[in-house]
Amino acid sequence: MKRILFSLAIPALFTVVSCSKEKPVTSDAHEVTTTKDGSRFVLDTLNSNVEWKGYKVFRSENTSHFGTIKFESGDVTVKDGKLESGTFVADMASLTSEDLKDKKDELGKLNGHLKSADFFEVEKFPTASYEITKVSPSAEGDYNTILDGNLTIKGITKPVQFKANVAVNGAEVSIATEPKDIMREEFGVKFQSPAANGVIKNDVTLQIRVKALEKK
Repeated sequence: MKRILFSLAIPALFTVVSCSKEKPVTSDAHEVTTTKDGSRFVLDTLNSNVEWKGYKVFRSENTSHFGTIKFESGDVTVKDGKLESGTFVADMASLTSEDLKDKKDELGKLNGHLKSADFFEVEKFPTASYEITKVSPSAEGDYNTILDGNLTIKGITKPVQFKANVAVNGAEVSIATEPKDIMREEFGVKFQSPAANGVIKNDVTLQIRVKALEKK
């Protein structure tokens, strides 16, 4: 499970979070309690991404695919040395499988299928997003922060909470979330054949890694 960041499914489903060309459909989204007050840090898109992992039939290393999704844009706000807010926009066209990178034919088929109407409909929904709505310190476990936010995939927005390690070091902010399972069908990511949905696991694991640099 080392490579699981925003884990999706088709074998895999992310996120980070789909903004579409159509008006998003919101569902039980978190109310935004954060503000934009403070210093703005811009996402370093070359050193930030979403890692995903999805599963077929059974949840195991032998029945899974994993990969990455690049960010198109994003920023965070820091106030008094602490993370205040943030929004990240993922480029769904960049979705790719890492486990098949040495098998070009299989990689092309899988990537094409994931981007098709059977899953993410990338042509219709070119981006996904995660907006942080609340930042809370945490003293338990391996993560120092709880991030509440709204995850949007295929125009559907739902509240998703991540445990994360957040570090503010001068002109740089880093965020690394705990691997988080989401249910792909809640975001309309459903195989067109109902029978196939029973073969592909509904849960997809996502993990977000972000590096942001202070806007001068």
